[in-house]
Amino acid sequence: MNLAPLRLKKNEDRRIRAGHVWVFSNEVDVAATPLDAFAPGQLAVFQDSSGKSLGNGYVNPHSLICGRLVSRDPDYVLNKSLLVHRLNVALSLRERLFAKPFYRLIYGEGDGLPGLIVDRYGDTLVVQINTAGIERVKEDVVVALQEVLRPMRIVFRNDSAGRELEGLNSYVETALGSTVKHVSLEENEVLFEAPILSGQKTGWFFDHRLNRARMQRYVRDKRVLDVFSYIGGWGIQAAAAGATEVVCVDSSDAALTQIKGNAALNAVAPRVRTQQGDSFEVLKNLRAERERFDVVILDPPAFIKRKKDFHAGQAAYQRLNQAAMQLLAKDGVLISASCSYHLTRENLREVLLQTSRHVDRNLVILEQGHQGPDHPLLPAVPETEYLKAFICRVLPN
Repeated sequence: MNLAPLRLKKNEDRRIRAGHVWVFSNEVDVAATPLDAFAPGQLAVFQDSSGKSLGNGYVNPHSLICGRLVSRDPDYVLNKSLLVHRLNVALSLRERLFAKPFYRLIYGEGDGLPGLIVDRYGDTLVVQINTAGIERVKEDVVVALQEVLRPMRIVFRNDSAGRELEGLNSYVETALGSTVKHVSLEENEVLFEAPILSGQKTGWFFDHRLNRARMQRYVRDKRVLDVFSYIGGWGIQAAAAGATEVVCVDSSDAALTQIKGNAALNAVAPRVRTQQGDSFEVLKNLRAERERFDVVILDPPAFIKRKKDFHAGQAAYQRLNQAAMQLLAKDGVLISASCSYHLTRENLREVLLQTSRHVDRNLVILEQGHQGPDHPLLPAVPETEYLKAFICRVLPN
């Protein structure tokens, strides 16, 4: 296949040669290869300033990340054959790691398919397409998934905020099989029902699986507060691990209703209660009521979505962690997580340190967590690493 070239300026190929897979619009030699000559999602061969091939991928002239490398081998381009191959490679890893079919099957760049997310819930696959390049091969994605996995159902949750940056419209649709609102899954031997059509992201967050497993050893016979609880991934697992009481806090009535159902599903409903409201306000009210918890879990949404939001977002993490520490018993455990890429592990550690000093508590880090192996990292692409978690013991000074 003869692909149009996308030529980079002199020395702008260094990052690609070092293993990265993105090309930014200001790195392109637009005099030699005008960006406006490309259609969104068009396949292209990436070249250095001398015209030597760096590999091939696809281009979106309207995006800051205008090029995404798919293969360094000129014989392999983004088509059904490549999709099938990458799906099989990804599947072989997941089947080695997980006894049951509940995991993230495709994690974009980490699995060699930038712009594509696939979560597996047994015989249901929930797919997110986040780039114009993958949108152009959407039908091939469906065919490839059918060939590799033979699913009963394929659902597209193409309603992420990133699609707007790519010039793509937002929609949710069932591409294969009957439409259902919820799917069943199992994580760490605990059962859940997840809302795949209306829930957050694809309905569930597989990335915290190992961190929630770590959490379980700290909660037996303890009183637990789960903040930003969503549908109870942390809280229900805490109750299943032997917590005496779990209070789940979320702003969504629908999510809290789902928590009650998931609690009943695991026969822990008497030990789980919910509280609806803004998490910061709820924490403030709990402190005013002199409530105390042995374990507080913080798994908030990303407070820092863009680099320019860093200072305001960091301040929000500080307020949140301070409010949590003020609710902890004298010898309490704080589990604090962040999915903000722009807040590094070191930044979150500093937040915990400064906050503990501010409230006159002694904090020690017991364990550190990260995204699971079904969210593999490319070492040359720091953007593939976003999740961090700390399990801390918080003591009086």
